[in-house]
Amino acid sequence: MYAHIITIWDLSELYLQLPPLFLYKTTMTFNDLHIAEPILKALKAEGYKHPTPIQQQSIPILLDHHDLLGCAQTGTGKTAAFAIPILQHLYTNHANQNRKSNIKALVVTPTRELAIQIADSFTTYGKFTGLKNTVIFGGVKQQKQVRRIQAGIDILVATPGRLLDLMNQGFISLKDVEYFVLDEADQMLDMGFIHDIKKLIAKLPQKRQSLFFSATMPPAIVELSANILGNHKTVTIKPQQTTAEKVSQKLYYVSKGNKTKLLINLLEEDEITSSIVFSRTKHGANKIVKQLANAGINADAIHGNKSQPARQRALNSFREGSLKVLIATDIAARGIDVDDISHIINYDLPNVPETYVHRIGRTGRAGSSGLALSFCAVDERPFLRDIQKLIKQEIEVVEDHIYPDDGIEVLTAPQKKSSRPASKKKNYREGKSRRWNTRKPSSRSNKNR
Repeated sequence: MYAHIITIWDLSELYLQLPPLFLYKTTMTFNDLHIAEPILKALKAEGYKHPTPIQQQSIPILLDHHDLLGCAQTGTGKTAAFAIPILQHLYTNHANQNRKSNIKALVVTPTRELAIQIADSFTTYGKFTGLKNTVIFGGVKQQKQVRRIQAGIDILVATPGRLLDLMNQGFISLKDVEYFVLDEADQMLDMGFIHDIKKLIAKLPQKRQSLFFSATMPPAIVELSANILGNHKTVTIKPQQTTAEKVSQKLYYVSKGNKTKLLINLLEEDEITSSIVFSRTKHGANKIVKQLANAGINADAIHGNKSQPARQRALNSFREGSLKVLIATDIAARGIDVDDISHIINYDLPNVPETYVHRIGRTGRAGSSGLALSFCAVDERPFLRDIQKLIKQEIEVVEDHIYPDDGIEVLTAPQKKSSRPASKKKNYREGKSRRWNTRKPSSRSNKNR
C-alpha cells in the first residue's frame, strides 16, 4: 500500500531534499495556511502566530481531505495539527445548518487527562465557530456526559472504554462521523487497545477521513496503522536535536531492594524542583508514594485505578508547584502537559525502548533542556541494551552513589529456590494429598469432567 512520506531532518539538508512546496518556512504564519477567519481569530487571541513543523506539514494535507499518519515529539503541537483542520471542515460544511448536532468528528485517546486537554484545545480554537464539543471518559458517573451528548455535539473526544460503554447503551451513534482521529496511536495499539479500536472502526462509516497521530511510531505500529488508514500520507518530524541528545541522561545500577532508598536520597537534593517518577505498575506506584511519605517526602500517584477527581487533584497540585513529586504509570502519563519539569526518574526501566524516549521527553520540552535519571536492576539490563540500541548512545553511568549494585544479589537469588529435588517435591505433594483427601476417588475419569 503506497504512502507519501514527508520527512523533515535539519534545515541544511531540507532545501536540498524537498521541492519548494514543502519547504519549512521559519517565518510562516497561520495566515499562510488558509485557515478560516473565526479560527484565526481564536489563534491570535491565544498569541499563536507561527505554526510548528508538524502543523505546517499536516494542516494543508488534512485540509485537502487526505488520511494522515503524523509522528512528532511530545510538545510539538500535534493536537492543533489535527484540531484546526477538523474545525475548519466542520465550520465550512455544517456551521450554517439549523439542526440538532450529530457527532461529526471523533477523537479517541488512551487517557482521561489527555482527553480533557484535547477537548479544551477544540474549545479554545473553535470558540468563534459555533461548533460544540464534549469529552467522555471513565472513572466518573456518566449522567452529565450523556446529557451533553443528547443536547447535540459536533465533536466528541473519548477514551475507548467509556465510548464503547455508551455505544452499547445506545447513547452514542457513530453513523454520521466524517473525521476520525486516533491520538497517541502507538500506545493505543501497543497497550492492548487493539480490540477496542477494531470494534470502533467497524462502527464507523466507510467514507471518512482518518488521522493517526503519535510521538513514536515503531515499525509494527506503522504497519498496523497503515492497514486501518488505507492509502494515506505520512508526516514525520525529526528535530535537529533528538530527545535523547537534548535530555541529559544518567544511569544508576541499583538492586530492587535499594531503589526506594536511592530515590529518597536523590529527591532530597535541592536541584530537583519537580519530578515525574515512572513505575511499571499501578501497585508499584502506590507503594512508592507510601515509602516516600514514610521518609517525609510528599508525593502522589496517577494511574488507571485512581478516580478522575483524585488524578486531577494530583495533576493540578503538580502544575501549581505544591507537589514536588508525581509517580506515574506510562499510560496515565500520556495526559501530563506540564512545563519546566526538572527531572524524569525511571524507577523501573520500560520493556519497550520507544517508551523510554517518550518518558524522558516529558522534560526538556519546547526547546529547553532536561535531566533523566534511570534505575537499572540486573533483570532490567536487557531492557537497557534495547534502549541504548534505539537511541544509539550509551547512557552515562553514575558509579559513586551510595547504593551501587554489582548484580550478585539478584543473580544468586533463583538458586535458593531449587534446593529441593524435583522428585521430593512430587512425593511431598502426593503425601499431602493422601493425608488430607479422605473422599473416595470418583469412578469418572478426569477426561470426562
